[in-house]
This record gives sequence, C-alpha cells and structure tokens, in this order.
Amino acid sequence: MHSNNSKLNILCLVSNEFNNSLVEIKEYLKFCPLFYKDFSKNEPKTNYSAVLIDEAVLKNKSIISKIYEEKNSAKILIFRTKLIETSNFDLLIEAPVSINELNKKIIKLITSRKFTQNSSVSIKEYILDKNEKKLKKDSIYIIVTEKEVQVLELLSSEKKPLSKKVILNKIWQYAVDADTHTVETHIYRLRKKILDKFNDNKLIISSKKGYLI
Repeated sequence: MHSNNSKLNILCLVSNEFNNSLVEIKEYLKFCPLFYKDFSKNEPKTNYSAVLIDEAVLKNKSIISKIYEEKNSAKILIFRTKLIETSNFDLLIEAPVSINELNKKIIKLITSRKFTQNSSVSIKEYILDKNEKKLKKDSIYIIVTEKEVQVLELLSSEKKPLSKKVILNKIWQYAVDADTHTVETHIYRLRKKILDKFNDNKLIISSKKGYLI
C-alpha cells in the first residue's frame, strides 16, 4: 500500500463501485485512501486515522465486527439508505456527496478527535482534561491549575517515584539543587482538593524516593 506522509491515512473498506470512485478522485482528496481487501483476516501495517466504509460492506459481518472493536480510529459510514443501524459510527455521510464536502467532513472529524485525545489524559479511574483544566471522575470534577495539570501529567507518565528535585527541574526548570518547598506546597494543595472532592488520598503517593501516581 502506498501512503502520502503529508496526508491523513484513511483505511477504505468499501464496495468495488465505491472503491473505483475513490481511485478516480484520489488526487483531489485531502486524505490518503488505503485500500485493503483482507482486513477481516489481517491488520494493515500502515497506521490510519479512520476507517471508511459504505453501506454495502455492512453485510460483511466479519469486517463489521472487527471495525466495531477498533478503539483508536474513527469510524465513517457513507450511506444511501436511511433505514440502517448507524449508532456505532462517528460520522455519517449521505451519498451522493461532493469531493469538497467529503474532504471537509472527514478532515473536521479527524482534527476534532486529535484535539480531544491530546487534551485528555487517563489517570487510573480519572480523566485529566488539560483543555478545561479539570480532573474528572464520573460526573464529579475539580478545577486544577496549570502547574497541577503538569504535575499530574508528569507523575502519571512515570512508573517510579519522582524526587522533588526532578519535578522542580521538569516543571519549574529550577536548578536541581534549588532549596524550596514549591513542590510540597503544590502537591499538598492538589492532594487536599482530591481528598475533599473524591475522598481519595491514594492517587498521589509519597515515599522516601519521591512522589508517584
């Protein structure tokens, strides 16, 4: 399979008719269509941002069940019949559709998904929303500061405790021998917020070697 690194890769699992249409307009697309016939048996080696199918493929149960298992890529359906099950798709495009509209809808979906993925971090049973500056658990949340966001993200990215000096250097860019209670103060306030709202005093653990999530 050939892919253009300057474009988003979209895996196209479509009928022969739609496949031929995409091939004809390929040079006008703002994404790179990847055509793969053995998806139900083997995964493509090329990374892709979304899976595009047309309603004819809905009849292929082995392909559809595998598409539904996909968690990292968006699912796009191009359809002509409205009486079909569509709840498992992230984007529905009714045919016929212009090239400009096809490009616009798909790029908008992928861009939106990337923004959401980049702004959210899963930390145990919590979600850290870096855009809204919230730490969420179910329907409950606390507001966190920019530094608290950085502390949470840093600690959650490490498997071993981080010392005060390492945290200072990575977040505040202080010299490693700085003498300050900045880290202790920020983590104390953050832990108090978490305890007061979520009744959880075990998210950020302190030890002799430093702090750990």
